[in-house]
Amino acid sequence: MLAGAVNAEPDRAALAGQVAETERAFARSMAERDHRAFGGFLSEQAVFFAGTTVLRGRAAVAAGWKGYFEGPTAPFSWVPDQVEVLGDGTLALSTGPVRDAAGRTIARFNSIWRLEAPGVWRIVFDKGQPPSERDREAERASAAGPR
Repeated sequence: MLAGAVNAEPDRAALAGQVAETERAFARSMAERDHRAFGGFLSEQAVFFAGTTVLRGRAAVAAGWKGYFEGPTAPFSWVPDQVEVLGDGTLALSTGPVRDAAGRTIARFNSIWRLEAPGVWRIVFDKGQPPSERDREAERASAAGPR
């Protein structure tokens, strides 16, 4: 090792911002009904869980999700509300609520993103779960309106 050489820690806050923006762009592909763009966010090795079915690989995930892109209106939407990045800056978790077309929270997504090239994050794992208690509380507060 060279004298004075330092292994700089990645700027996790900046990387988390990149992942959050990538997740929002991924969600926009659904809102804009752009199945081709959706596929561009998938790693070749992507694994998506759909109930008891596991979709493996970019082609299988894209094919498995094609039906969600049919029709003029997206059947659901999502937005990240938390992003965490590993210390080495190569993997990240994004999570947030999934809402139906009427805006009701129906699930929570959990996505793992991998840095595949400088500034290029692709999703490698995705699995939904029922809404969290925090999601339910936020929805109740929103329904109650301003105080």
